[in-house]
Amino acid sequence: MQQDGNAVDWFVDRHVREGRGDRTAFTDPRGSITYRDLARDSARFASALTKAGIGRERRIGLILLDTVEFPIAFWGALRAGIVPVPINTLLTPETTEYILRDSRAEAVIVAESLAAALPKIEGVRTIEVGGPGFEAFLATGTPDAAAVAVSPDEVAFWLYSSGSTGAPKGVRHVHASLRFTAETYGMQVLGIRPDDVVFSAAKAFHAYGLGNCMTFPMSVGASTVFLPGRPTPDAVLETMRLHRPTIFGGVPTLYAGLLANPFIGPNAGSDRLRRCISAGEALPADIGHRWKSMVGVDILDGIGSTEMLHIFISNTPDDIRYGSSGKPVPGYDATILDEHGHRVPNNEAGELVVRGASAADGYWNQRAKSRKTFQGEWTHTGDTYIRDDEGYYRYQGRSDEMLKVSGVWVSPFEVEEALISHPSVLEAAVVGHEDRDGLIKPRAFVIRRDDSAPSDDLSEVLKAHVKDRIGVWKYPRWIEFVDSLPKTATGKIQRFRLRSQ
Repeated sequence: MQQDGNAVDWFVDRHVREGRGDRTAFTDPRGSITYRDLARDSARFASALTKAGIGRERRIGLILLDTVEFPIAFWGALRAGIVPVPINTLLTPETTEYILRDSRAEAVIVAESLAAALPKIEGVRTIEVGGPGFEAFLATGTPDAAAVAVSPDEVAFWLYSSGSTGAPKGVRHVHASLRFTAETYGMQVLGIRPDDVVFSAAKAFHAYGLGNCMTFPMSVGASTVFLPGRPTPDAVLETMRLHRPTIFGGVPTLYAGLLANPFIGPNAGSDRLRRCISAGEALPADIGHRWKSMVGVDILDGIGSTEMLHIFISNTPDDIRYGSSGKPVPGYDATILDEHGHRVPNNEAGELVVRGASAADGYWNQRAKSRKTFQGEWTHTGDTYIRDDEGYYRYQGRSDEMLKVSGVWVSPFEVEEALISHPSVLEAAVVGHEDRDGLIKPRAFVIRRDDSAPSDDLSEVLKAHVKDRIGVWKYPRWIEFVDSLPKTATGKIQRFRLRSQ
């Protein structure tokens, strides 16, 4: 697969050259932008950065909502050979400051509504989006700035890991990786088409969202609908009804919330809906089956990572096996290793490792962690999986979250999936907890589907339900009913917070 030069040429400028410049690229609640206008404004942004004295390979932070300014800033930085660092807009000020300092960002492009909470760092220029400041900044640039020549192996942008198990790490990605994910997952699994309208509830600052709402639709000249605010079930369904997308991208917790919404129905409000995808965490089989039954469209569940940029194992439209992550995406290889680095037989658990051209260039200033994660062509995911006899990969949990109960390894996800299959359970998280003898047993935190009061009777019903489904030794010895679960801004459950309770 030949991939040359600056990614902005293929994703933006190519469409103008080939006569697709007037197609709508992005729409947000305030308006829309065509591919021609995106080429113009990303050029203005690129030359404005250069005139501001920000040199090639330097970093700028992007603290932006999902609006048309995000692609302008992202592709404008790439056009100038400057490295954008999209930052999670829901992070604490302390974590945001950590990322800005760690990346040595020379400027921050920040949404006007988020600027007040932005830490002030000496020497870092702040440019607000949403007010007159951004337009004034663009006005200093020129609309015909060409994309700088780069190697396809040159670092294009950074993404910071979610920090679900520790401090965020700067993950460096090269220009060629963007096109690789579009031509593998985007075209061969998702089947993206020029007439598609994509709506991703996962935000553009996240690797999963970046592919969904930016590179996949832009690879074929399709269109994206942005939702700047929080993707609550009500907001998502309203966006579905208003813009009638053909492709929707969400995470398992959102699909569960949508199924519990009284206004959910066929096609989730969009009569054009043809694809739904899920990543971020493994999708419980029960949610997939109920979504198909109620909405009428299957969910393509898969696994990706910040280190691999997007999904590398997935279910496909003609091969869906709920309860599994599917099979490797064309262009990727996967295997499962034991603690000694040896491949394990089918149906035995081990660490999932993956090989593909979208692997990151490494972590910024984290040499030891880079060497542990990126070993030759293979990337170690830190996820425990089994591969069944039919070649489907089944998630067991994070490698550091597996539980050994009565001498047998137990997957927290398997217990969670069993709990969620009960009609009284909306969400569940399982962690290890010591009993009186100092032995580890499963402990469950459960969100109920209705407002009925929790009871000892319900706890016993759920314990019996888990025993019947997956085995008598795997049931949670303790069940705590809660109103919410701690999560990252990308929807991943922070089990380490539950373990610390």
